[in-house]
Amino acid sequence: MDEEGTPGQRSPVDGAELRFVMSHFATGITVVTGRDEERRARAITVNAFTSLSLDPPLVLYCLDRSAFHFDVFSKAKAFAVNILAADQQALSERFAREAEDDLADLDAFEMRTGSPVLAGCLAALDCETAALHEAGDHLIVIGRVTGLQVTDATEPLIYFRGDYRRLRT
Repeated sequence: MDEEGTPGQRSPVDGAELRFVMSHFATGITVVTGRDEERRARAITVNAFTSLSLDPPLVLYCLDRSAFHFDVFSKAKAFAVNILAADQQALSERFAREAEDDLADLDAFEMRTGSPVLAGCLAALDCETAALHEAGDHLIVIGRVTGLQVTDATEPLIYFRGDYRRLRT
């Protein structure tokens, strides 16, 4: 990889080794939602998500180029990040694979941008796409946060060492 993280010269680190080491970093699980060109709701599970800036309010997520909804989210003008609660593992698993009618049977509502927000999530961020950056086999999607919601759910869905986990309090 070159300095920009794009494919280039062979790295001395194998992808499988990197995946194993990164599995030791606990992450929260999100479902990113948006609308395709026909305004159909679409969703994809994402764990590479973080805040980027408080002023202006920016977040980012990394979109795998091989993801089934890559074309939808790489072109979307807006999206919502749904931070999953501990009891929403089934949603994470569902949106980790392709679904024909993503949100048809789920309780969801829209915030300002029109992106779907899943009911029962720990929190949600409504975003307008601000920038896209090429980075190896992923696309970094930066969003300007235009709306926020926090629910009374108390525990996040965590992923660690290749499995879902719960916080011990």
